[in-house]
Amino acid sequence: MKPRSIRLLCVMIAITVFPAAAFAQSDAKKPDNDKRAQIVKEVEFNWKRAKKWSLDYVDAMPENAIGFKPTPEVRSFGEQMLHLAFWNFGLIEAAGGKANPYGKKQEEIEKREDMKTKAAVRKVVEESYDNVLAVIAGLDQEKLLEQVSFFNSKLTRLMALSIALDHQTHHRGQTTLYLRLKGVTPPPEP
Repeated sequence: MKPRSIRLLCVMIAITVFPAAAFAQSDAKKPDNDKRAQIVKEVEFNWKRAKKWSLDYVDAMPENAIGFKPTPEVRSFGEQMLHLAFWNFGLIEAAGGKANPYGKKQEEIEKREDMKTKAAVRKVVEESYDNVLAVIAGLDQEKLLEQVSFFNSKLTRLMALSIALDHQTHHRGQTTLYLRLKGVTPPPEP
């Protein structure tokens, strides 16, 4: 083959292969972007589901049972929900940098006289989830994987969100018994 033919063949191969390689590389990056978006969507989905379920629980409890305690040593139904909400706010303070509007001591919100009604408890619970969801809306995978200080530990935001999701599930689960003791069938899982 003549040198000119070899050069022409090399150019043709380059024109054919390099754009394909560049296209393949851009396609290879696309799933990463999709995965990033998917992770954030899944975190958001879980928190929206938890919000609905918690509000359904508050809505299911009769007004006159918000202060119900199965035994004197435990939190009332309303206090359980306020505890759940307080630590949702605590998550945002630790993982999202947004100060807890209810201060640093959960007992302060649980014992407030203006927090003894179903409407007040529901408002705080809803507000706590809205704050979590607002922070999640501003995250991407890179931010989700950033290390933050979380109650004397260094964790990723994703892990902090997971721990907080587990925490609120735990306390909502405790209130299942409160509802049943009051003759209320707990709402179905959304």
